[in-house]
Amino acid sequence: MTKIAFIGAGSTIFMKNIVGDCLHFDALRDATFALMDIDATRLEESALVARKMIATMDTDATVETHSDQRAALNGADFVVTAFQIGGYKPCTVTDFEIPKQYDLRQTIADTLGVGGIMRGLRTVPHLWKVAEDMRAVCPGATLLQYVNPMAINCWALAERYPDIKQVGLCHSVQNTVQEIAHDLDLPEHEIRYRVAGVNHVAFFLDLTHQGRDLYPDLRTGYHTGRLPKPPLLMPRCPNHVRYEVMDHFGYFCTESSEHLAEYVPWFIKQDRPDLIEIFGIPLDEYPKRCEEQIANWSTQAETLKTAASIDVPKSHEFAAEIMNAQLTNTPYVIYGNLPNTGQLPALPLGAVVETPCLVDANGIQPTTVTDLPPQLTAIMRSQINVQELTVRALLDENIDHIYHAAYMDPHTAAELDLRQIRDLITDLLAAHADWLPDWARPRKAA
Repeated sequence: MTKIAFIGAGSTIFMKNIVGDCLHFDALRDATFALMDIDATRLEESALVARKMIATMDTDATVETHSDQRAALNGADFVVTAFQIGGYKPCTVTDFEIPKQYDLRQTIADTLGVGGIMRGLRTVPHLWKVAEDMRAVCPGATLLQYVNPMAINCWALAERYPDIKQVGLCHSVQNTVQEIAHDLDLPEHEIRYRVAGVNHVAFFLDLTHQGRDLYPDLRTGYHTGRLPKPPLLMPRCPNHVRYEVMDHFGYFCTESSEHLAEYVPWFIKQDRPDLIEIFGIPLDEYPKRCEEQIANWSTQAETLKTAASIDVPKSHEFAAEIMNAQLTNTPYVIYGNLPNTGQLPALPLGAVVETPCLVDANGIQPTTVTDLPPQLTAIMRSQINVQELTVRALLDENIDHIYHAAYMDPHTAAELDLRQIRDLITDLLAAHADWLPDWARPRKAA
């Protein structure tokens, strides 16, 4: 019997996807799901949903609930993390509101930039606690890490706890294939592709349908104004940023346009409101999305709680596929974020990179990609600079490296000078002081 621990199970919709996916596999139909969260109400809601899915699927799976993390992890074979330290309020709100005082605008602020740096500083110390508990009570388990900022988190985990088996998982590749299929009127399952890079800034190196290169269709569609179509997944963001980057760099990015716009220096500029309009950049998109989710959640929760049964469609997340592949030795290919041991030789060793990975009973094995174009390598290095300095700050407990990371961020540096960035980071560290380790709290003036 397999035990799957879910840390942050109060993220009910995400928990529903992962647990529901597991129930589709014979090897996981009798699993024990140990759900853990610090919010007792959300935890019970998630447990109710999980039990109703189990009843609908008529499996022998069982559900436990825990407020104690180590108890949930005890004896686990797989561990899923899906939490947000500091929550939407106050921490995400702070990550948007203080930068606005410096005229630094953001869209998502969870991966790179000052928002991603702050989220990493809040998140990594708790991921280290998860790893410490795993080392004590489930040292052989595989950690399936879904928390952003993905690259920073996985890099810091690998440096501090190299013995813990882990992989960072994201759905940006799958979502992008879905959007490309929508734009080109093609069946999604018929598109073939090969992707490599760093999380959220990886690119489709190959993209074909029945052996035909799809890039000419994407370029022609963009040049004639036919593409992109109104998007399927992010209705407020018309997806022009990704097409514009493809037009100049030759390849299509895996992450959505609202994300990509704040990873690079070309689209959000204080004196260029025309760029916001031309490319349809949804400023403050993540707070808007969070407010909508909060407003809708009570209705969703009530619907799920009162439903006699719950449909369990299979999602396109990788977690359950990984578990099944490892347990049954059935080979499966995922896109996983792992420390670079040579699978992406164009990028620095140790940096967390996203490449195709074979999964079977031997674990998660990255495949090597040797043909990363130099212009894409350059974009990725600009991301890795920020990630590496944030990781070094955490490992060395060096507050100066937090400032260095922000100085090197492409979007921040395109908008603010060094003194403004220094003052902004000091303000953010002070505002987040209760959520940060002692060494990361700003020094008081003498």
